Amino acid sequence: MKPFIPLLLALSLSACAPMDPGQPATRALDAQALSLSSDTVIAWPGDHWWARYQDGQLDHLIDQALQSNPSLEAAAARVRMAQAAARGARALQWPQAGANYHFTRQRYTENYIYPPPLGGSYETDTGLGIQLNFNPDLWGRQRALASAAGQRAAAAEASRQQARVLLVSAVAQAYFQLQNARAQAEAIGHIVGKLQEALDITRGRYENGLGTQVDVDQADSAVSAARVQLNQARNNAQLLRNQLAALMGRSPEQLPALAARPGAALPPGVPERLPMALLGRRADITAARLQAEAAGAEVSAAKADFLPNIDLSATFGYLSLGMDKLIRSSSENYSAGPVITLPIFNAGGLNARLEGRRAERDEAIARYNETVLGALREVADARDSIKSLHEQIRHQEASMKAITSAYDVALGRYKAGLGNFVQVLLAQSEALNQTVKTTDLHARAYLLDVQLATALGGGYAQDGGAPGATANPTQP
Repeated sequence: MKPFIPLLLALSLSACAPMDPGQPATRALDAQALSLSSDTVIAWPGDHWWARYQDGQLDHLIDQALQSNPSLEAAAARVRMAQAAARGARALQWPQAGANYHFTRQRYTENYIYPPPLGGSYETDTGLGIQLNFNPDLWGRQRALASAAGQRAAAAEASRQQARVLLVSAVAQAYFQLQNARAQAEAIGHIVGKLQEALDITRGRYENGLGTQVDVDQADSAVSAARVQLNQARNNAQLLRNQLAALMGRSPEQLPALAARPGAALPPGVPERLPMALLGRRADITAARLQAEAAGAEVSAAKADFLPNIDLSATFGYLSLGMDKLIRSSSENYSAGPVITLPIFNAGGLNARLEGRRAERDEAIARYNETVLGALREVADARDSIKSLHEQIRHQEASMKAITSAYDVALGRYKAGLGNFVQVLLAQSEALNQTVKTTDLHARAYLLDVQLATALGGGYAQDGGAPGATANPTQP
């Protein structure tokens, strides 16, 4: 019997369906191809990178959002589903055992194959048994599927971490935008006050015969236009407040009052060269890499479908007619043996399934490459924008100082009766524009800083794994 087994396996292998070689797999990008530096070290951002803003309000908002945001709860549910699928795939690698019992009361026909006295009698058909099944997984199909399920579970966890990173980024950006809208409203309100003062002076001069109705109308129009901008800034602040409340999983009425935040010095930027470790510090890159590796493992499992499948089974139990004879040695029933299935002809079904898995792998690798390139672009954009913004802020502050001085001079001359209101209007209009630009640039500095922290991974660190820059998700 033993010499027959190798012969049977050889015949089985020779009888398998032919496998198409397929196209070459898509290649994954690596750090060397992207000219990333291996000696550059960036310690920032950490897990709580936003703490360096030293803003207790922002810290509280982010903590609350991380506790109750629906998107994080949905991501956590997806992680649990993927983990359950991985446990189920691993369980199939082990022997499966089960017990069964059946009880059937039956009348046997007298006009069939049952001879008297069984024919025409009522009997109880009962059985009790244990069954054991085991697939030795000779070609690694179950191991590949278990590996794929494990990789997808890890990818789901990385995606959950990415959702956390994006939530923190969204809260921080909405907070700084809200502070900017409030700062703009305060600055515009200050200008409205000055314009109202000029309007009062213009009306007084007109009533004393020293001005014209045109001057009064122009001054009144300037106040109304500035009030429109003030209302827009306040409405924008309220909309941003609503956005913050939604990110925190609360209604706008539940959001606590937020005090104005004064500007503060920004932290330094990033080195000129991008670090190789970046590819392992972004949750979206890690998730894309794990998905590609899972797709590669599923290709290996699809290849194993072309080979013979062997299942080992064994049963032991008792079968009898009548309950009184069930637990007797004479009622024992047992069997054991292999079941071998051979994929000989399936009209191309196996090759079609394999080609589908290969296409899914190539798509996953392409998505990984796309994610890597997108991450590098985000970091480069934020880095270059920060460098440019610092220069813009320097020039804008000089411009703001000059126009503020010019506006004060024009308004002072008008109050003293030495200038006309057209000069005041021109200076006021430019002062209003420069005020909005100044607050926007200062807010943009913080927004870019948040975007850079997000682009650098937002404090994500893959547990127990090396950086993804050295990993190649391409599988056979």
